[in-house]
Order: sequence, then structure tokens, then C-alpha cells
Amino acid sequence: MMKLKSLVQQFTSKLMKKNKYFYLLSILFFTLFFLPVKSDPIFEMGKDVFLNKAMCGSCHALSDAKTVGQIGPNLNQIKPDILRVISAVTNGIGVMPSYEGTLSTQEIEAVAHYVSISAAE
Repeated sequence: MMKLKSLVQQFTSKLMKKNKYFYLLSILFFTLFFLPVKSDPIFEMGKDVFLNKAMCGSCHALSDAKTVGQIGPNLNQIKPDILRVISAVTNGIGVMPSYEGTLSTQEIEAVAHYVSISAAE
């Protein structure tokens, strides 16, 4: 009788553990697939700088921005990393002017974040 009681306790203990995992997985699934995704504010700021403030699209092609500029390199093809974009925007390169006095450091970092992520896709 004692052995049967012990087996029942072990079974119910294991069942409760499995239920905890089931509930945890259910909550995780619901959270990941049904709650709205929040956008990246730095990405959005960088996109705005790219399109409106620095007008990068007049010279550069970038699919995410739907720009087809042909003066500067196609950013989709060269896929620059964030440091390369920060350096080019801050100091200028080739015929591209420096935006150091025109854009704030935060705007330069945001546009570099945007370009490096969207060009890599």
C-alpha cells in the first residue's frame, strides 16, 4: 500500500511539472505570435534621416527606402557595416560631403544603424 501511494505521488508530481511546462510554453507562444511587435525607434529615426534630412536616396540605391540613386554606390550591393557608414557620413568619402556639421551624432548613428541593417537584408 505504501509503495502504491509513493508511485501515485511521483506520478502526480511529474504530471504537475509537465503542466507547468505546458503553461509556460503556451504563454510564450501567445506572447511571441499574437502580441504586436514594437518597432525599433533608432531604425525609424535613421530611415527618416536617410530619406528626408540627409536625402541619401538622391545618390544611393537602397531597397528598403525604395531609392534608386546612381551617383553613390548601391548600398544593397556593398552591404556596409555600421562603422563604415558612420565614418563615411561623418567624414565624407569621394564626392560624398561630410555631414558632421549638418547631422547630430545621434542622427549619424541612427542612419548608420538603418543602412547597415536594411542593406544586409
